[in-house]
Amino acid sequence: MRIAINTRFLLPHKMEGFGWFTYETVKRMVESHPEHEFIFFFDRPFDSKFIFGNNVLPVVLHPQARHPLLFKIWFNWSVTRALKKYKVDVFLSPDGYLSLKTAIKQIAVIHDINFEHYPNDLPRSALNYLKKYFPQFAKKANHIITVSNFSKNDIVKTYDIAESKVTVAHNAAAEIFKPISLVEQEIVRDKFADGLPYFIFVGALHPRKNVGRLLMAFDDFKSKTKSKTKLVIVGENLWKNRRIENIVLLHQQDVIFTGHQSLENLAKLVAAARAMAFVSYFEGFGIPLVEAMQAGCPVLSGNLTSLPEVAEDAALYCDPFSNESITDGLIKIDSDEDLRKHLIEKGLKRAQNFSWNKSAEIIWQAIENC
Repeated sequence: MRIAINTRFLLPHKMEGFGWFTYETVKRMVESHPEHEFIFFFDRPFDSKFIFGNNVLPVVLHPQARHPLLFKIWFNWSVTRALKKYKVDVFLSPDGYLSLKTAIKQIAVIHDINFEHYPNDLPRSALNYLKKYFPQFAKKANHIITVSNFSKNDIVKTYDIAESKVTVAHNAAAEIFKPISLVEQEIVRDKFADGLPYFIFVGALHPRKNVGRLLMAFDDFKSKTKSKTKLVIVGENLWKNRRIENIVLLHQQDVIFTGHQSLENLAKLVAAARAMAFVSYFEGFGIPLVEAMQAGCPVLSGNLTSLPEVAEDAALYCDPFSNESITDGLIKIDSDEDLRKHLIEKGLKRAQNFSWNKSAEIIWQAIENC
């Protein structure tokens, strides 16, 4: 069987959610099925570390698909021609975008459809594209993979898709996320937080990640307590985010923006944190929750969409639309050592439910049954 895969998010120095999902699942499928041929479609020069076996043929298709107009060209023309040229049996697209110009079987991984619920969070050009084409992708796909039961129900209801057409394959955390020693934690704090304890947020600074409210809640936390705990923000702007830029903080000196970090640094930053503060108001899954739980880091989570499904009883929850609720959560998780120990114990156990091996196998079954 010849399986083509959209690998345009396998970027050597800037891996985000789509990229990690692609990397972790596709690598396992390639290595587990040497009897099949995989054709990777990149939209720019690729790093050889992403060619996971001798059964992989890398192909660079032009133009680079990083704008709605170029999406249409890349998927409907470049991908369509390549699917025919390489006699592909199934096309897997881990970011959900498909070719609308081919009869070849396609599987879309639709992680969430946040733009249907919070359209003002996206630039107009991106929103128009997603609103127009994702309903078509959902109908066109022979099968859909998604990452939570929340997202499955949302896709089924919003796009009037049969439940049997959608399969859940959860995200997971890389094995590098694990508890570290107290000495290692101290080294990390010295390097990134002036030797002081810190809350951590991890993710692209998209509006739905709710970093603006987190910043304001943290400012209130600092004003209401004598805690020395800082806030470390790990991530980059997906789009220009004035909700963050226009915020004036009394305790700006206690907020540290690190930008994108290597996986090795990220794993240590999470493991050394006093708590993960992940208060998004919309998530299809929320990988940082599993990364934190697996690393022995207690979690403060928003209580909406997929997040309670992921963390269950292993997180302290807050209302992501209430600054006061977030502040109260920060105060409680910072000051209550028994609570932190309880959440760490629950989190380590809960994290064992998520496995990239399991998710890769679910996707492979969908490919075989397509």
